[in-house]
Amino acid sequence: MLTYNYYGHACFQLDDGHNKVLVDPFLTGNPQASINEKDVEADYILISHAHGDHIGDAPNIAVRTGATVVGIPEIMEFGGQRVKTIGMNLGGTIKTEFGFVRMVPALHSSGIAGGVACGYVIGIGGKVIYFAGDTALFSDMKLIGVRDKIDYALLPIGGHYTMDPIDAATAVEFLSAANVIPLHYNTWDVIKQNAEELNELVRNAKVIIVKSGQSIELT
Repeated sequence: MLTYNYYGHACFQLDDGHNKVLVDPFLTGNPQASINEKDVEADYILISHAHGDHIGDAPNIAVRTGATVVGIPEIMEFGGQRVKTIGMNLGGTIKTEFGFVRMVPALHSSGIAGGVACGYVIGIGGKVIYFAGDTALFSDMKLIGVRDKIDYALLPIGGHYTMDPIDAATAVEFLSAANVIPLHYNTWDVIKQNAEELNELVRNAKVIIVKSGQSIELT
């Protein structure tokens, strides 16, 4: 059984009952946050890029929980000796207790000199989850869907800084994903969107709208 816990903006946790994978833990200062950074649990923390609304509380959470932080090497300098880290790069895959983590491209600025933004393909709980990170639509998303059969695609839809619902719907087609969960929208007015629009645009996948603070089973 795999649980998706959504904490607002682009922050979520995947829990297979044994391992908790926390992604982009921006909680402090997040108007959508449904949990305090002192209460969230993690065995692994994945960071897509170094903008504050993604790297967020990762250092404090990693120190408190002992979680291993995964990301681009330039970002992995943030914790010094206090934090266990795995620096990897685009195209790389690491094997973990729960399955695997593959780092894939994203088209976005990085928030740190020398770094690049990324997304992740995560194999956990018998499912394959694609988290796009902050990204524009790009045609090579098709290759992500060729390499792995995507059960759930987690895509930004806010526009302005990332894809909007129209481009996200095209991304679902490129990925051949079975299900899509929108995120990174309505946190601030500049990324205000109606997630229900995806239901009208997506043809060959199930759209699952999860509100901050909600949890669903990924079946």
